[in-house]
This record gives sequence, C-alpha cells and structure tokens, in this order.
Amino acid sequence: MTLGVALSATASENQIDTTVDLAREAAAAGLRSAWFGQTFGADSPQLAAIVGREVPGLQVGTSAIPVFGRHPLIVSSQAQTAQAATHGRYHLGLALGTKPLTETGFGIPYERPIARLREFLTALRQLTEEGTADFHGELITASTPLPARVPGAEGGVPLLVAAMGPQALRASGELADGILPYLAGPRALAEHIVPAVTAAAEAAGRPAPRIVALVHGVVTDDPGGARALATEQLAFYEQFPSYARVIELSGARRAGDVAVIGDEKAVAEEVRRYRDAGATEVVFSGTDLAGEPNRRRTWRLLGELAAG
Repeated sequence: MTLGVALSATASENQIDTTVDLAREAAAAGLRSAWFGQTFGADSPQLAAIVGREVPGLQVGTSAIPVFGRHPLIVSSQAQTAQAATHGRYHLGLALGTKPLTETGFGIPYERPIARLREFLTALRQLTEEGTADFHGELITASTPLPARVPGAEGGVPLLVAAMGPQALRASGELADGILPYLAGPRALAEHIVPAVTAAAEAAGRPAPRIVALVHGVVTDDPGGARALATEQLAFYEQFPSYARVIELSGARRAGDVAVIGDEKAVAEEVRRYRDAGATEVVFSGTDLAGEPNRRRTWRLLGELAAG
C-alpha cells in the first residue's frame, strides 16, 4: 500500500522553497507521494509540478480543486502541464467544495453540485485523454477550436474526487479513477464508502477505483494533548453535513476523534485498519500537529511501513 503525506508550508517565509525542502525530506524518509491542498493561495497543480521536477521519483497530487469557480479547459491545461513536467507522476483531485466558500469567495451560487461534478469529469476526461473536447452540458460547455493537448502528457491524468456522500461516490465510481475521502475512519470506509464507489465502477464497466484515504495523524507520546489540538483544528469541518455524516459513520462524535494519534505501534495498527477497510493508499496530513520532532518521527514510521 502506498503511503504519502500532505505538505503545507503556508506559515513559511517562502512557501515554494519550504515545500520543496519538505518533499525532499519526505522522499528521503521513504514516503512515496506528496499531496497539496487547494484554497485561495498557492496554485496546487503548479506547486506539484515544481516539486515533481525537483524531487524525481516522488508521486505528487492535488487534493483537491473545487469544481465551482473553475472550468475544465483551464484545469486540463494545469493538470496536463503538471503531468508533462513530472513525466507521469501527477494525480489530479477534484472536490465539490462548500457553499459558504463558493458563494463568498466567487460570488456564484452553489447549485446542483453533483450535476456539475458529472459534467466537469466528463469534459475533463475528454480533454486530458484526447487533447480535445466537444462537450455541451446543462451547466458546462467545453469546446476546443484550438488543440488542448500538452506534449508529454499523452498518458492522461488520473482523476480522483474527494467524494464521501452517496451521490458523489456514484458519480466518482462511474466517471473518475478513484476517491480521496478525508476524515473517514476505517468503519465508514469499509461499510459505506468503498462498497458504494466500487459498485458504481463495476456497473459502469470501469476498473476497481483507487481509495486514497486522507488521514489526520501524528506519532507522539502525548496522545491526549495532540488529540485536543486536533479536535480544535478540525472543528471547522463539523459544520458541513458531508463531513458530519462521515464522522458519525466512523463511530466518532468529533472530527478530532477520527485522527490517528499515538505511539508507533498504535499508528501502525491504524494504518493496517485503513488497508483492511479497502484503502489502496493512505496519505497523512497534519503531521506537524505536535511539533517538528514528532513530525519527523511520524514520517520515519510511515517510511518504514511503506518499505514493507
């Protein structure tokens, strides 16, 4: 099972330089992939392209670009450029986003998100695989009077979706290559998420989907203190129904309860639980939760687990 980390250096003096340094450290520790979030700051595909060029062999991915406020033509250009820059090591994650951030940030209504996701994936697949599109949906039009292919990205771009709800999972199984669930514990994965997306993929005649589980966690000798910090930091997600639902399905009350926190033995056992629940890849985020020494300790353990 592939193990990776989400990298965030927004508090550094230069986010790009620091991210590259962290990526080199992750690769040296034996981690296989580095993932980058997308908010209103750094452009995630561009950051992934830079890191992928600077750190050969490391898989890089975006987790995840909201489909509102973007267009498949632009996202395709970004993704194909990153794919060519990394020689096939880039993975594109998409998300529905949230109503408050969409409407406040972009000033556009957050309407029919599943329909938009379906149309976005359909147009984007044409663009990334064929370098052309002639898609005319209810919500999105993507047409290419000029070529949209990026030489060097002919193999296409893996398309993943940060899906956890039934409709998003169905759309992802039918139209994407996998999913990027976050704050979904092993119980939610095994009983709800993996069966739903796998059934949708099978019904559509597609290969078994990748399940890239994003896990908030850290190795520490002070699990109580770290969990209190995680509960505080992750409380933001509890206001959104999709996250509240998956936290409950995981058998937890708060988002911080789903975090993977403990010593090496405890964290290794949780990683195995994710694998047994159907995760094909596990990506740890928030590993700096309990300070730099514990971050390095966490990466060391994950590298050892990745080595088998």
